[in-house]
Amino acid sequence: MDRLAAMHLFVRVAELGSFAAVAQQLNVARSVVTRQIAALEEHLGAKLMARSTRRLTLTSAGSAYLEKCRVILNLVDSAEAGVAEERQALRGPIRLGLPLSYGLKRLAPWLLGFARRYPEVVLDMDYSDRRINLIEEGVDVAIRITHRLAGQDVVRRIGSERMRVVAAPEYLARHGRPQKPEDLPGHQCLGYTSGGSLLPWQFGEAGKARTLTLPATLSASNGDVLAEAAAQGLGITCQPDFIIADLLAGGRLEAILCDHPVPLLGIYAVFPGNRQVPHRVRVLVDELAAWLTPEVPANRQA
Repeated sequence: MDRLAAMHLFVRVAELGSFAAVAQQLNVARSVVTRQIAALEEHLGAKLMARSTRRLTLTSAGSAYLEKCRVILNLVDSAEAGVAEERQALRGPIRLGLPLSYGLKRLAPWLLGFARRYPEVVLDMDYSDRRINLIEEGVDVAIRITHRLAGQDVVRRIGSERMRVVAAPEYLARHGRPQKPEDLPGHQCLGYTSGGSLLPWQFGEAGKARTLTLPATLSASNGDVLAEAAAQGLGITCQPDFIIADLLAGGRLEAILCDHPVPLLGIYAVFPGNRQVPHRVRVLVDELAAWLTPEVPANRQA
């Protein structure tokens, strides 16, 4: 039995809670996974998992062993990453989770340049606005652009994006120009949804933001759709510069409430918290951060 391979497999099963899910992820038969775990338990002389028809749960011995496995495997990954760094040759796969609009407009050209610079790195790019589970989907790093982070996320802040409240000149001519955020409930607001919920609007500096929950006459989970709706005179929306810059420059949208700034959106690299970050992933994130802004503060840096 390859003990390191068995430990890797045990950690995967413990995290996903399913032999079948791990077998599907590794593209092997379920029996292969169950036999490996059984062999590991026999080697240790202890039951690591309690199996039921619905799910797997760790025994007390399994919980203690899981934590030690993570420490050992992280040390092994760190040692291998150090060797790779000394060779100064980046190679291997990087699976990326990328936001749809920001990923296509800003990140895709840079990532293609990264692929040209490091031809032995294989990029696998998943563009989607859904909140992915990095561990379950085998993602090495996800880029998220957001006001809010989950408390358990392991992240590094790599940039920020300005937000503006905008409307079409024809809309403002018909309905008037709001002078303060409290005027917005009397207007047609175009709202952004995430996970089926309408997100509130925020004004003021970070840490001192005022939050308004505004009814939406039209909502969408994509900022490009909302920006185009606003440009067609359907209402007021709040969107980041990377979405509305061309519409502002072309005169189809106007920025309003400029004396009431919206907090910056943070741009974050989010890492799976269960393993050492490979050197090739660190290089990608370092170079991306340097491209987005020369000096970026770290936040719970991996």
